[in-house]
Amino acid sequence: MDLHDVPYLSIAQLSGLIKSKEISSLEATEAYLERISRVDGVLNSYITVTYDEARQSAKQADKSIAEGHYHGPLHGIPIAVKHQFLTKGVRTTAGSNISWEFIPEEDAVVVEKLKDAKAVLLGKLNLSEFALGESFSHPGGTPRNPWDLSRNPGISSSGSAAATSAFLCGSALAEDTGGSTRIPAAWCGLAGLRPTWGRVSRRGVIPVCWSMDTVGPVARTVEDCAITFQAIAGHDPIDPYSWDIPVPDYRDGLSGGISKLRIGVLREKVALGGLEPDTLEAMTVAIEQLRSSGAVVKEVSIPSVEGAGVASKCITDMDGGYLHHERLKTRAEEYDHNSRVRLITGILTPAQSYIKAQKLRAIVRNDILEALNEVDVLILPTSPGPAPKIPEKAGIISQEDAQSRISGVRNFTGAFNLAGLPALSLPCGFTSENLPLSIQIAGRPMEEELLLRVGHTYQQATDWHLRRPPEPVS
Repeated sequence: MDLHDVPYLSIAQLSGLIKSKEISSLEATEAYLERISRVDGVLNSYITVTYDEARQSAKQADKSIAEGHYHGPLHGIPIAVKHQFLTKGVRTTAGSNISWEFIPEEDAVVVEKLKDAKAVLLGKLNLSEFALGESFSHPGGTPRNPWDLSRNPGISSSGSAAATSAFLCGSALAEDTGGSTRIPAAWCGLAGLRPTWGRVSRRGVIPVCWSMDTVGPVARTVEDCAITFQAIAGHDPIDPYSWDIPVPDYRDGLSGGISKLRIGVLREKVALGGLEPDTLEAMTVAIEQLRSSGAVVKEVSIPSVEGAGVASKCITDMDGGYLHHERLKTRAEEYDHNSRVRLITGILTPAQSYIKAQKLRAIVRNDILEALNEVDVLILPTSPGPAPKIPEKAGIISQEDAQSRISGVRNFTGAFNLAGLPALSLPCGFTSENLPLSIQIAGRPMEEELLLRVGHTYQQATDWHLRRPPEPVS
């Protein structure tokens, strides 16, 4: 095999070749590093590329295999993580000038787990400042969508999605508070999983909102998503919000099909706002494909989800304002304009708004769980349409832009982070401009295995996930 083709392999394919020693981890790592050097100057998906550390890790991975110690399907696989996760001896900037030179003395738990799985860390990925989303200024360069360089690759895990979509890593870790794994995955044509709140330790992750932050994988296939998720899921006794329950074999759970599985299609998908015709058509076709695979499809109604986007943003901004209020007193001018406005607005929002948002949150969670007594999973779009254009200036541009920032795409993702439930985004079609469209599959607490099985079954019958974006050129 030509080593230049290695980055185009799935993790599932590459792991078999590394295990059998047909390709070394070092060869795979060099192929990815060469591609990063060649094309990421256009995409700005990475802030930090750890060339020397990656090569050393790859050599150790190869040595371990040569000695008969194989640690599973991530062994020797080149991956990357969001610049929000602590990495010992490597900068963790959170995408902000304020913490641009911060070098942690320890790894985040999820980074430790990737190292235990013998994955190779290629570097750390770009993001919206402090993972808030909607930043205009990016100290590491404006991240761009591989499918259209004029478009946004997603908020806030922009680099995680752009790098994975452009074959600059095998998979990546992202973080989802109000949609920041699912939205970038949707806009870049990837599978992105927001796990159940508490399924993955957040120790060592720079926080946004304590009650909704969740670490999850983005990958080019659902199978690769399952492989990556397997490595990071599980209890952390030091994280008080981490659930102490067994972790299933997610990859093994992909098989079995979805015969007689009850799928609920959310009736409110149009009322959530701004749903574009292409998205509705693609979702309708995707639902029929799932029906053809044996699922039983029925319509369900959860009216309370229509307020989920606003409630999600209110809680996030007020929690974020609390986290940053001391620094805002003395260093406000160092924040991105949009981040500063969001955080100060969060600080000034009356407490009764927070209380109302939390009350709505409880209603949304109860309503979704009640619906999930009648069906096994819920399906709706991840985003009302494809990736939008990158803003040309900071601040609110129009009334439509203001409304979008208040709710917008969060209307489609917000219900599940409010409820602490798992949700999987995966591509289901393309617009006439060759931009990815996506569906979202959500389920009961700790039932990621089921969501991944539904997604994998769908991908076995379709080829949307096999399409490649254009080669990035400056």
